[in-house]
Amino acid sequence: MKALITGAAGFVGNHLARLLLDKDIEVWGTLLNDREKMDEDIAGRVHLMTCDIRDAGQVRSVLTTCRPDYIFHLAAQSNVARSWENPTETFEINVLGTIRLLDEIACSAKDAKTLLVGSAEEYGKAAASQGPIKENTPLDPVNPYGASKAVVSMLFKQYWMKFGLPLIYVRAFNHIGPGQAPGFVTVDFARQIAAIETGAGEPVMKVGNLEARRDFTDVRDVVKAYWALVTHGSPGEVYNVASGRAVAIQKILDILLRQAAVKIEVRQDEAKMRSSDIPGLLGDITKIKETTGWEPQIAVEQTLGDILECWRDGVGA
Repeated sequence: MKALITGAAGFVGNHLARLLLDKDIEVWGTLLNDREKMDEDIAGRVHLMTCDIRDAGQVRSVLTTCRPDYIFHLAAQSNVARSWENPTETFEINVLGTIRLLDEIACSAKDAKTLLVGSAEEYGKAAASQGPIKENTPLDPVNPYGASKAVVSMLFKQYWMKFGLPLIYVRAFNHIGPGQAPGFVTVDFARQIAAIETGAGEPVMKVGNLEARRDFTDVRDVVKAYWALVTHGSPGEVYNVASGRAVAIQKILDILLRQAAVKIEVRQDEAKMRSSDIPGLLGDITKIKETTGWEPQIAVEQTLGDILECWRDGVGA
């Protein structure tokens, strides 16, 4: 069996490739350019091809060369702050890139079970006054990244209906873990702590909004969910991938500070505050549990400890 991962060198792509290789699946992956690298322990075991997902010809070449049984579409511009800085780029990569991929799948990989990865950011503020967010919660994104993924979720349904492609759509809530790039809250906290511990920075933690609540899942659990869905999920369906627990950013910070080797002062930084920040996100995972039996296994304390150790060891992204 063959699996293709678009955006294979990304945070999730590396973890997913590792999981698939452990299952003796032949793994292919796309990289945007030669500067992108996969983790050293698996790079030599993955068939890599350069591909800009926005280029139909390059996408076609990948599909006809690989001929995958499974496709995991991870290539995306997924940073909320960057989506405000360059919304055009965000929509070109996330929307146009997905259209290019779906068009080529319809032509040359119709039977490939395909997982398209969206985001809880699609729900936006519509979720604030509700309990756990179900897949049929109305979408109301509050940033260009969330809006781009909301468009993709509508396109997914249209391509499934028109071409009968075996497509599955995931709305992934916040996933965290070793190897994640800076620009995400848990990584930024851990990186600051590791720097302070070495004396490279003053013992002050600069933070943004600590009241927001998020549903955090370890990336190693997330990729298991993705595999469970391509093997047991129903085409044409949308599934939340989450922990089913909302945790305040304040608690995340408190856990990391308890693991710090030095005492650290906390100061709020107005530059880190976002006016459009969503107060809370909590995913309902009833559907994926009933369909596949998947549920997360790794506690947030372990995940945060692993992230901090990566930065202490100098192997952070």
